[in-house]
Amino acid sequence: MKKILNDPANFVNEMMEGIFKAYPNFYKCVDNNPRTIVRKECPIKDKVAIATGGGSGHLPVFMGYVGDGLIDGASIGNVFSSPSVKDMLKVSNAINSGKGILYLYGRYQGDMMNFDTAADMLRDQGIQVETVLVTDDIASSPRSEWQKRRGVAGIFFAYKIAGAKAAKGASLQEVKEVTEKTISWMGTLGIALTPCILPAVGKPTFFIGEDEMEIGMGIHGEAGVARTKMKSADEIAKELVYRVLEDMPELRGEEVAVLVNSLGGTPLEELFILYRKVFCLLENENIKIYRNYIGRYACSMEMQGASLTLLKLDSELKELLDYPANSPFFTQV
Repeated sequence: MKKILNDPANFVNEMMEGIFKAYPNFYKCVDNNPRTIVRKECPIKDKVAIATGGGSGHLPVFMGYVGDGLIDGASIGNVFSSPSVKDMLKVSNAINSGKGILYLYGRYQGDMMNFDTAADMLRDQGIQVETVLVTDDIASSPRSEWQKRRGVAGIFFAYKIAGAKAAKGASLQEVKEVTEKTISWMGTLGIALTPCILPAVGKPTFFIGEDEMEIGMGIHGEAGVARTKMKSADEIAKELVYRVLEDMPELRGEEVAVLVNSLGGTPLEELFILYRKVFCLLENENIKIYRNYIGRYACSMEMQGASLTLLKLDSELKELLDYPANSPFFTQV
């Protein structure tokens, strides 16, 4: 294993300490706990607070989207492991301004258990909490059961839309409703070319042949829907686009936002080769691209691979997508 680290047991804390030292004007931790990260100005008066969290290893998810026009705080667990209830409560209390808190995170069992426990404890204190689960991975359940799907790169769009709605002064129920609409209108599919290595384990999370690729693999190495021989960039684009459209045929003739995301180890050059073909395929399907996002938005350590997310838009979602946002990891003016 070759990684730039010290003791693997200190991987998460030292990573978080580096983030706080790099961006002291953006972030602060709660009670000197590096696994709790909130906006410097929190709590923000008269604004619904948005909290997220999950295992590390996915940067810029989760803490990278703590920022203006985005979310307010995140609790961070070990690599691919849920954060603690205690840390979730610390973040929640630090960002709460009295207008309620939205818990927004990917649908994974450990996160659900701990966030639900924290939400119940906050409600006992008289704090209003609502939860929205991100469920965009089309490979993990059929469309008829989309609410049972895993959350993957589409969480970026959920953060962007929810954060903008909250920044505009909406109520907790209004923020929840538009976020749920966003999630129901998007789908993501990824392909993996290589495994990743967890620092504490020191070996690959799975094995895949040099001439193979996995379609639909999850961001923790969960099995996909098919393992095939390696394909060209254009063939990969076709797999991603047509599988998403098979799942969401209502996208044809609509305006969409497109996210072409690196799973960690895939360089920008390859993402743009992929986007080149995605653009043409969508154009052929009479799908107009309103905004595109290409880069590292939701990763799985150093895994090589990419994912495609398509989000159907209406006038409300376009306005919120256009709303300015600023964090050290994502800026839109």
